[in-house]
Amino acid sequence: MSVKTHLSPTHTNASSRGRCFKLRLQAKVLLVLGLRNQAHAVFQEILQLNPQDVLALNSVGFKELNDRRLTQALAFFERALVLTPDKANAHFNVGFVCEELGRSQEAEQAFRAALHIDEKMDRAWYGLGLVLVRQQRFADSLVAFKRNTELQSMSPYAWYQMARVHMEMQEPEKALEVMRHLNGFEPKVAAQLARETGLKLDRPV
Repeated sequence: MSVKTHLSPTHTNASSRGRCFKLRLQAKVLLVLGLRNQAHAVFQEILQLNPQDVLALNSVGFKELNDRRLTQALAFFERALVLTPDKANAHFNVGFVCEELGRSQEAEQAFRAALHIDEKMDRAWYGLGLVLVRQQRFADSLVAFKRNTELQSMSPYAWYQMARVHMEMQEPEKALEVMRHLNGFEPKVAAQLARETGLKLDRPV
């Protein structure tokens, strides 16, 4: 007479958690080694064991994003957001992909949600600024870009966008002010703006 061994749900769950823990360590090592495809396969295995593993959801989402499979990336980030609605990064990830997809209203909502949690998230201010430019809400976009520059004063990206917005608003003098400031620490970007706008950096303000 054979004896069948039945595993209890508690034992099964503990076994799955242990397996997931080991797989996470393996995936992290693979990422450190730059073996992203192998790490991606491990994260997929983790999700088969635990579809609510936030680390795996985000990691697979970033892989899809890097491969420009934006709709698939958004699906993973949205799943992670449902599980971690109190995390600013979760909202930012959704907002970033929505902005890439041209879904401006959803992107704006996500960026604002991220900033509600972490008002100093400079990249969320920048993303919000881009979304507002796309909506042609130029004055509002300047507020967002200015906040980004307050948090990241030496990053040229928001300064660049501010100059472009001032040109859209028919304010070349203000655009030139931004360009001259930018020329002090990023002359290549300032020169690029000069070419794009036709403004002369040596022109008096």
